[in-house]
Amino acid sequence: MMTLYSGTTCPFSHRCRIVLFEKGMDFQINDVDIHDKPEDLAVMNPYNEVPVLVERDLILHEANIINEYIDERFPHPQLMPADPVMRARARLFLFRFEQELFVHVRALENAASSKKDQEKARSAIRDNLTQIAPVFTKQKFMLGDEFSMLDVAVAPLLWRLEHYGIEFAKPNPNLMKYAERLFSRQAFIDSLTPNEKAMRK
Repeated sequence: MMTLYSGTTCPFSHRCRIVLFEKGMDFQINDVDIHDKPEDLAVMNPYNEVPVLVERDLILHEANIINEYIDERFPHPQLMPADPVMRARARLFLFRFEQELFVHVRALENAASSKKDQEKARSAIRDNLTQIAPVFTKQKFMLGDEFSMLDVAVAPLLWRLEHYGIEFAKPNPNLMKYAERLFSRQAFIDSLTPNEKAMRK
């Protein structure tokens, strides 16, 4: 059985929980207090971070790597495109998200970040999401009508907008309707920890 070592408020762990629940398979989640990490975490992951996936003698870290492994190991429902060209494009999008969105999420998650750095991070996330939003006038999800790994990646961030203090100057109905589509999925609801539920009023 797969075991996921998962931070109860960690947005990257949240991604992996969403994928596990989307697949509807047998797994175990070990909640990790990221402020008081167990000693064996550093043995499993040299960066001493969650998430970490353990299956028999396989140990993986980094959310995108974990999620692609789960997707290939349990192909239904498929979350990465079947077509190699589309799959390569999806990987490129995921890489861009890491570089342009989630690098700023890490700044907001880091208690040592200065107020100035946190404001810059909020502004960058706001700008990036505003650029993505027009896509949802024409389609339900990032890649069209099918829920995919790109939606998995963005969902935890959208859930945490209020928690991170990210506000839009003017309403963004396309983005908010997209977010509600993600939040209404049963796998998303099941993936939430009590701490995450408390992030939104």
